[in-house]
Amino acid sequence: MGERIVMLGAGAVGGYVGGHLALAGHDVTLIDFWAENIEAIRRDGLELSGMTEAERQVAHPKTMHMHEAAGSLSKQAPVDIAIVAMKSYDTEWVTQLVKPYLAPGGYVVSLQNCINEERIAGVVGWGRTLGCIASRISVELYAPGKVRRQAPKGANAHTVFRVGEAHGLPTERARRVADLLSAVDGAKVTTNLWGERWSKLCHNAMRNGVSAATGLAGREIDKHEQIRHFMIRIGGEAVRIGKALGYEIEKIGKLDPATLARAGDGDAAARDAIDAILVEESAGGARGELQRPSMGQDMIKGRRTEIEFINGHIVDKGAQISIAAPCNAKITSLVRRVERRELPVGIDNLRDV
Repeated sequence: MGERIVMLGAGAVGGYVGGHLALAGHDVTLIDFWAENIEAIRRDGLELSGMTEAERQVAHPKTMHMHEAAGSLSKQAPVDIAIVAMKSYDTEWVTQLVKPYLAPGGYVVSLQNCINEERIAGVVGWGRTLGCIASRISVELYAPGKVRRQAPKGANAHTVFRVGEAHGLPTERARRVADLLSAVDGAKVTTNLWGERWSKLCHNAMRNGVSAATGLAGREIDKHEQIRHFMIRIGGEAVRIGKALGYEIEKIGKLDPATLARAGDGDAAARDAIDAILVEESAGGARGELQRPSMGQDMIKGRRTEIEFINGHIVDKGAQISIAAPCNAKITSLVRRVERRELPVGIDNLRDV
């Protein structure tokens, strides 16, 4: 249909999605503030790889340095679809940046880890805001211009992208974005954006902060009984608060939300059931162990984490409805202390949990 697509953020998810959209022939421009990344893409293309040799491809999308964006966008055709694939703390300013260049019917899609639709709507309005969850995509920008996926492509077994409106009704633009993303992997329109969002938040809450605080990667996290049980309590708190907020929470990976909530409350049978699933997941191959949750990657790179937008968000929402989330508060505090270098990254940070 010839839409002009701008990808705001060319990191792991933005690069992977934007690269595949370019390979599918769409007019997509990647905008990023990491100069070496943009220069590598301009020079050598964007290398995309995965778990099979067939997934290795090189895309050649259009690119802009972030500092070029305002001047360059003002001289080009209006933007039909602006996809935000940046950290949560960058949401408002990057939405402000693209707002003047949106086409009359243009809109902004949040393709982010956390719940940022309200932040985007605060800048462009709800009528120009669309949500999209990327579920279990497991991608990493491991070098400038190089994105690696460490989960199998699963259009048949698992729908990665879930596109939805805040009001829950299926719309033409939601269907269009799902259609575009189907060139990347499985995609669908969801009528339960907030439930899907909270489900992913639960998953991220259980793993991201733990990885950032301990340095553990992938399935390594699940191999430690004490850490597994702490994760279960984190997830149980998150589910209880989400339910109290009225969200219809979807399955959290392989975990049933109701069982996870009971496990977090101390139900021994429920905990054993969740524990068994986590232990089974830890038995995967070595390739999966190389994959760190995004917050663990951020900590290694010395970048600011999204801890306040994940576990901290759960704590804040719980406080609004008088439900405490002590385990989420604990991991939030630990990660902030590690970020400030008051504590070293290491498993000892969770010894007393």
